[in-house]
Amino acid sequence: MSTQTDRPRIVDQGEPAPLPEPRGDASAALMKALSQPGGHLPDLPEPTDDPLTGEDAALALYLCYELHYRGLEGVDDAWEWDPGLLAHRQRLETAFEDRLRDEVGRLPAGFDLAEELWALAAGAESPDALSARMAREGTWSDLCEISVHRSAYQRKEADPHTWGIPRLAGEPKARLVAIQSDEYGEGITEEMHAGLFGLSMQGMGLDPTYGAYLDHIPGVTLSTVNLISFFGLHRRWRGALIGHLAGFEMASVAPMRNYATALRRLGCDDWTCLFYDTHVVADAEHQYVAVELAESLVTQTPAMKADVLFGASALSAVEGMMSSHLTDCFGAGRTSLRLPLDLPPAPADR
Repeated sequence: MSTQTDRPRIVDQGEPAPLPEPRGDASAALMKALSQPGGHLPDLPEPTDDPLTGEDAALALYLCYELHYRGLEGVDDAWEWDPGLLAHRQRLETAFEDRLRDEVGRLPAGFDLAEELWALAAGAESPDALSARMAREGTWSDLCEISVHRSAYQRKEADPHTWGIPRLAGEPKARLVAIQSDEYGEGITEEMHAGLFGLSMQGMGLDPTYGAYLDHIPGVTLSTVNLISFFGLHRRWRGALIGHLAGFEMASVAPMRNYATALRRLGCDDWTCLFYDTHVVADAEHQYVAVELAESLVTQTPAMKADVLFGASALSAVEGMMSSHLTDCFGAGRTSLRLPLDLPPAPADR
């Protein structure tokens, strides 16, 4: 392993995300409105495509949510809490929630929460899981495209789950803070997990700038981020947010190990793999803390039991849709990105 003194650096000044190209009438009208000073929102068309897999719907909701993160380049911050925009966002969210409920389906009756959470996480250990295939036979272009997809969330890793902290109390809050503290590197800038993902992208020859690939990332992937924002921004969904986090942590160890294996097989150095190596270690503990977090919340507020499982089930559903998209594209020999990208050369070709 290289020493800390020769560690590559990621410079992140908290820049807002660049405003992307529209993907339909709804996102085009929204971006036109956001280009004006906040305070007057005209009537906006609603998307007509699928709220989970469509391009126009996913981008419109993503842009509404991005105002609550770093904002959008050239967009007045006054739009963040504009009543008209919030009403429009609510209409987008209603379609998103309805579609999500259809995808998740009916939850089991009288279930044991821990058993259900572990059962959902078990798919990540499957030999047929995307990460396992990448470890065995993934190509350099496959891994670069996966990093581009994942950058939509990983470059803001932990932030949407942190919205749960002020909405919890007692033991659930303490356990959530314990997980989030690790995600933010225990206060060490260079160890923040979002930054470690940027370090991995940089090592692969990709652009680690926040939001750099938004135009390339398809709606099915944006929906995986919209899901966390949806849960995180609504107090009524705090149980689902915790279920989502539990599912995320419990299904992480095997995939992270697999991606590190794939990157090293293709010649990447330890700095490029540090994000994945860190998660293998951290999430080996976090998965159990996450179960305790979920169970402690349900003990404190029994009515949230179904919401917790719904959050974990929704995670499994949207992640499964994205993984199927990636698998289908890789199997057909075509790009999984919305727009083709000139990928960097593999380490052996540099």
